[in-house]
Amino acid sequence: MAASSLLAACGDSGGGGSTTAEVTFGSNYSDAVPKSAMDAVLQAYPNGKNVKVNTVDHNSFQENINRYLQGNPDDVFTWFAGYRMQFFAKQGLAGDLSDVWQEVGGNFSGALKAASTGEDGKQYFLPFYNYPWGVFFRKSLWQQKGYTEPKTLDEFKALCEKMKADGLVPIAFADKDGWPAMGTFDYLNMRINGYQFHVDLMAGKQAWTDAKLKTVFDTWRGLLPYHQPGANGRTWQEAAQSLLNRQSGMYVCGTFVGEQFAGAELADLDFFAFPEINSEFGRDSVEAPIDGFMMAARPKHAAAAKELLKYLATGPAELAYLKSNPTNIAANSTADTSAYNALQKKSVELVSSAKHISQFLDRDTRPDFASQVMIPALQTFINKPDDVDGLLKSIEAQKKTIFTS
Repeated sequence: MAASSLLAACGDSGGGGSTTAEVTFGSNYSDAVPKSAMDAVLQAYPNGKNVKVNTVDHNSFQENINRYLQGNPDDVFTWFAGYRMQFFAKQGLAGDLSDVWQEVGGNFSGALKAASTGEDGKQYFLPFYNYPWGVFFRKSLWQQKGYTEPKTLDEFKALCEKMKADGLVPIAFADKDGWPAMGTFDYLNMRINGYQFHVDLMAGKQAWTDAKLKTVFDTWRGLLPYHQPGANGRTWQEAAQSLLNRQSGMYVCGTFVGEQFAGAELADLDFFAFPEINSEFGRDSVEAPIDGFMMAARPKHAAAAKELLKYLATGPAELAYLKSNPTNIAANSTADTSAYNALQKKSVELVSSAKHISQFLDRDTRPDFASQVMIPALQTFINKPDDVDGLLKSIEAQKKTIFTS
């Protein structure tokens, strides 16, 4: 057999091989709702019977991604846009999807393409959906109590005081898994110091000992008394339950919080943009992470993997997911959004009106910095918020070591 024929038969990384060969699909959609939704997507795929799904607990998948990609990764795997995608692409641990983008790119905005592009100008990611982070609440509870949306930090604090007086925990809070508190940090940082400072900080270009960061943590420390205590022992789902059960008045989270609400309960869920702190930046930045898919650098069946990715990039595939998990919004611009619920419509409005869209701390920076430094640092702050200077010095020292390695 000629060398080219052998490559075609085995499925080479350049796109050869059968488009109907078995594809392995590594998934972090481990929670019940997203897992069921992804099952629906793959069942609708014409070659779905040839897709072998390997589902791993979401947090475990995220924390072990380095080892996974350096070992024997699945042909296609779930991941995130932005810096974390670029990091693995630069290391040669992700497959080039530029040819797939030539076919499907017309279905995505320029901003989504940019978020899918590596430092070398090639595309390594296909967006599936995104979801904004905001401050969530139950409409019926707010109507009952007469609460109104706070637009500034002072109004936000005043509302927290009212909620405390009414016997509520003002802000549901959880950080057992290490990442949820990052959303609060990101919003405080972007509201106080702006989007560009956030980007530069995440890229290791700003010092954590800068007075701007002290302002962020001092502001957060002033808000902690309004947060649900014991956050480091609570999952985000448990915090969401306190909102669902009317024990908490607000919750800083992504729209996936709706996975804990069902039927009429979901229709009662609403949110507003994180309040303004610095008028220079207002509320111009929105945290709206993009979830999607990547391909291994050397997939066993590249052609079949790319066929699967082309399907996942279609409007019908995204809608099949959103039908089962209507808490996100489709990335594909051709997707029929007529059946969107109120939460999804508001999400589209918030994201489309944003001047800047961030990807979330653990996606906007190096994965080792996020997991090894920021997770323990934020959990330490939550437990002992009084030594901000010491905390920032520690983060800076570790940052220098990691970003120069």
